Amino acid sequence: MQEDQPSEMDRPRLNPVSGRYESENERLDRNFSELLQELRVAQTGVQILFAFLLTAAFTPPMQQADQFSRTLLSATILSAALATALLIAPVALHRTVFRQGLKEELVKVSSRLAVGGLVLLTTTMLGGCMVALDTLLPRATAMLLTAGVAVWFAVFWLALPARVRFRGERSGRSGA
Repeated sequence: MQEDQPSEMDRPRLNPVSGRYESENERLDRNFSELLQELRVAQTGVQILFAFLLTAAFTPPMQQADQFSRTLLSATILSAALATALLIAPVALHRTVFRQGLKEELVKVSSRLAVGGLVLLTTTMLGGCMVALDTLLPRATAMLLTAGVAVWFAVFWLALPARVRFRGERSGRSGA
């Protein structure tokens, strides 16, 4: 009987993008580890925001708020709950597929869950801004300022990463 040979997934190769010698399995492990590090930041933020939003529902200004503000707060609380679920989902997924040889699928699905969670986190942040500003300022001003915050998010969460990615692709550096 022949001894076990390393699979193609276990053979280190030079990754031309990162300049690292790593096997496909090592690359997937690194990618998943990096994703979890990124999610730790987002998870903490969304959980704190979620807790704040839950308590805001019981404050006197919200009890006296008009239907628009109450509906907006309700939608924002739901957005925070959904964002929390998506940002924590990679942990549950990992526990479910642990040692099943599904690391590539785990990394791909977890990355998509993270993007969905960040989209919902954005809507939660914007909803939270609108709820707070609507309490403090005239509604039209609150909407205008919240729209400005939305543009701010779009610049730093969409436009800047797209620009960096485009520059990397133009220079021939893209990938894991």
